[in-house]
Amino acid sequence: MNPSLISASNLAPVFETPILPPNSHLQDLLLQQQRVLDAFALLLGKHHQAMYLADFPGIHRQGLLQALTAQAALPSHYLHGRVLRSQLFGHSKHDGELSKHQILYICVESLLKRDSLWELLLNCLEQRGFLHQGKWQPLKAKIVLVGSAAYYGELLTTERYFADNVALYGEVAFEVDRQQVLQQDYLKWLLQVATLAELSLTESSLLPLLNYGSKQTEHQQRLTLASNDIYQLLTEAAHFAGSDEIDGDSVHQALQHRKLRHNSQEMVSVQNVDDKFIYLPTDGEMVGQINGLTVIDSGDYCYGEPARITASVHYGDGEVADIERKSELGGNIHAKGMMILSGCLYRVFGRDEPLHLNANIVFEQSYQEIDGDSASLAEYCSLISAIAEQPIAQGLAVTGALDQFGNVQAIGGVNDKIEGFFNLCARRGLTGKQGVIMPRSNLQQLNLPQEIIDAVVAGTFHLYEISHVDEAVTLLMGKVAGNPDKDGDFPFDTLYGMVQQRLDRLAGNTDEQPGIIMRLLGRLAFMRN
Repeated sequence: MNPSLISASNLAPVFETPILPPNSHLQDLLLQQQRVLDAFALLLGKHHQAMYLADFPGIHRQGLLQALTAQAALPSHYLHGRVLRSQLFGHSKHDGELSKHQILYICVESLLKRDSLWELLLNCLEQRGFLHQGKWQPLKAKIVLVGSAAYYGELLTTERYFADNVALYGEVAFEVDRQQVLQQDYLKWLLQVATLAELSLTESSLLPLLNYGSKQTEHQQRLTLASNDIYQLLTEAAHFAGSDEIDGDSVHQALQHRKLRHNSQEMVSVQNVDDKFIYLPTDGEMVGQINGLTVIDSGDYCYGEPARITASVHYGDGEVADIERKSELGGNIHAKGMMILSGCLYRVFGRDEPLHLNANIVFEQSYQEIDGDSASLAEYCSLISAIAEQPIAQGLAVTGALDQFGNVQAIGGVNDKIEGFFNLCARRGLTGKQGVIMPRSNLQQLNLPQEIIDAVVAGTFHLYEISHVDEAVTLLMGKVAGNPDKDGDFPFDTLYGMVQQRLDRLAGNTDEQPGIIMRLLGRLAFMRN
């Protein structure tokens, strides 16, 4: 187990030089949508079953439905918004959409807002027709209900006849694996999204869009299929391009301005740190104090925010207290992480007897709820520092989740976390001793800005990948964690040996000679006797 410096070549996805495809077709929007296509083919072939199409908020629904309809020899219609009974079942002068030979897409969310309409549609599916103005009307339309996977799960459990009549299910893929899809096929998909927006792409726009598509998935080997997100980005880029042709510069400008519009909360946080209202050291050493990394998600914008974590220890009955939880500012997953941390500590140092210490761990200057287990590695390191009385390098920030065996597990938001700490260090001036310790299992999630990659190449900022907590404490405190002997004892000059010695002192299990004052008091007592 050795911590490794991450090379610059692993900090972002690598793409082949993109070449603009000569053409693309509407069906290219169905890239990797085999689940949907299989269900849709069954719908076209069967006469007595409807289909549920499960999409997600980032999809361009109208474009997806157009591409699906192009696979059939039938017209289509899409009902959404305020759906009326007369639209579905007709009125005195016109037939409803259910009576027409077509593919009828219906927004589930819109339909569920009209309880009576939903019941009528279910009844129509069950009986394969409906009674209209005293006359029986057969169901002719192919019904496709469109909504989220969550709605589908709810309807399965709450509607008795739903599964019998809406048996076909197709879930829209939200990303593609680069190892299974040719880059050129994804570029055709991008061209079709641009066509939906009535725009065209130049070759210089392709690489920025590939990078954006990868960043949205937080994985170097995957690309997003969130067509509506790409659609919105392209329409914003068109504004800066001043034309219908999108180039690389306009994509970069659109992304920069989008960040500017959404980062007001981040700027307030940055100002508080720069004004020293919030204390966050990035150099020197401190005992029992470490820089953890958090992510703030405001719904439409995420950013990384370093957090100072401290630990204090004293004689007690072995409790590791989570101040966040006790003050009702810690969520359930954070509480679980703290319990795992305690289990990890007892696994190493409390196998045969209880620990005679109490510890308090807290996120300093934190006034909002904290959840997640990604700080458990940092919390463990600060606790070990406090027990061993060994200082932690404040130029290194830590993120990672622990299991009870000390393995460091993957976390979310790794790019935002690294960027947040880097920006703090860069504003103060990079010293060459600053960096981030992260889980090795998050390596494929890295998609960092060029300025961070340049700093890593220059050696002014460092990224370390680790797989076990012992690697982290060694990096942070400059001492080998140590390996126990057959009796479970660590060498005195190792970090865990120092922890063990401190725990022995707290338990009173030391063979130290009494000091001079105690020897004098003992002699006086002997003389009196």
